[in-house]
Amino acid sequence: MAIYTVSELNKHVREVLTYEPTLQHVWLQGEVSNLTKHSSGHYYFTLKDENSQISCISFRSVNRSLRFELEKDMKLLVFGNVDLYTVRGQYQFQVLDMRPDGIGELYKAYEQLKKRLEKEGLFDPANKQHLPPFPRKVGVATSPTGAAVHDIINVLQRRYPMEILLAPTIVQGEQSADSIVKSLEMLERAGVDVIILGRGGGSLEDLWSFNEEKVARAIYSCRIPIISAVGHETDYTIADFVADVRAPTPSAAAEIVAPDREETRRWIKKLEKTLDNEMMHLLHTRRQTLESLKRHIEPSKLERLYMQQWQHFDEISGRLLAIMSYKIEKKKSMLSSAAGRLNAVSPLSTLARGYGIVREEDGAIINTITKLDKGKSIEVVLKDGKAGCIVKNVKHELLKTDGER
Repeated sequence: MAIYTVSELNKHVREVLTYEPTLQHVWLQGEVSNLTKHSSGHYYFTLKDENSQISCISFRSVNRSLRFELEKDMKLLVFGNVDLYTVRGQYQFQVLDMRPDGIGELYKAYEQLKKRLEKEGLFDPANKQHLPPFPRKVGVATSPTGAAVHDIINVLQRRYPMEILLAPTIVQGEQSADSIVKSLEMLERAGVDVIILGRGGGSLEDLWSFNEEKVARAIYSCRIPIISAVGHETDYTIADFVADVRAPTPSAAAEIVAPDREETRRWIKKLEKTLDNEMMHLLHTRRQTLESLKRHIEPSKLERLYMQQWQHFDEISGRLLAIMSYKIEKKKSMLSSAAGRLNAVSPLSTLARGYGIVREEDGAIINTITKLDKGKSIEVVLKDGKAGCIVKNVKHELLKTDGER
């Protein structure tokens, strides 16, 4: 009996498993648990049902092509091979492809991308651009051979002829998303006023390029207003939510872009009539104003107006003189009253009643006998002059009031 090392045994078991046809390229159905998304890009998870479970690995090369985000508790269909991880002797399933179970892969990816872009604000109405009312140049990004381009051109030429710039675009298949992004960038550089992005109807798979994230971000970053017209009225794509305006069909998009020629003509005629009425009303009003001014500047009316103003001037002048006279008399009366009060306390009045002021030779006032000595020269001020005197004698005597005499 042979003796194996652990490595040899695991290697032998792996070869048995990998060379067994019934264990290769099989589909498994189960629910995801223990999901780990490694920084390397590989996914490690467990696929389980009610009674059993199996470890699974999905390498980065597989994960990059997925159109949905793998999530915990997701019901999954996986395609791959039974394998053995020899380092730990662990039996596992190597995933080559996977898709959600019970819901289409594309629809699941659509819902996940829609939710994420909406959270980022790409659908916010505040970020929508307004369509020009009368565009001169319209850009169309669609297939040059499809029915959509003919519908758009026919409607535009019928309603409101304008310059149409067609960007031939692949609208289905692996290269379609890149083609759409390139067409939008080209039309933006061309300086069109508005862009119609669309195609005819189809299945979810046919319309999938309009659900790609790169297309959504190209629409959002475009500085030219975009109308999304993809599929039929019941078809909704990510492009419809990101675009500035969503049209149910390509023909409807053309009707939104181009104003109706006949309706525009009627609108212009209505504006012309309104303008004529406004001009006539304005002329009538100005004529009435002119007539009124003319009547007011006739010579006789002007003379009467002049006389009235002169009379008014005389009236105001008379009032002014009366007011000035009143003010002057009032000030005179106030001045006389103040002068009387000032004169009552004036020393000159005292001198006029027979009193005198005794002063030193240097002008200092002598108001007490103690400042006098016999033989001292003094000056006496009277009401009408001064007298130089010499003191003969000094007598101390207390003067009495009239009541005490």
